[in-house]
Amino acid sequence: MCPYCVLAERLLRARGVAEIEKIRVDLQPEARRVMMEATGCRTVPQIYIGTYLVGTYDNLVALDHSGKLSQLLNS
Repeated sequence: MCPYCVLAERLLRARGVAEIEKIRVDLQPEARRVMMEATGCRTVPQIYIGTYLVGTYDNLVALDHSGKLSQLLNS
């Protein structure tokens, strides 16, 4: 159980996101390799909104505090 994953999901749901696709890189080694190649990071969550890479939970919170998360979700 990843606490930052839980927090990210909670924040996204609070902002009205109904569908969240989760890729369990802890259970899928190939998915972890793909994630690391795509993002350059080993940590989770790695959050995408559409094709836009938000990055980590901290990045998601920063977007939310700046007001840009709502803009991104509504575009």
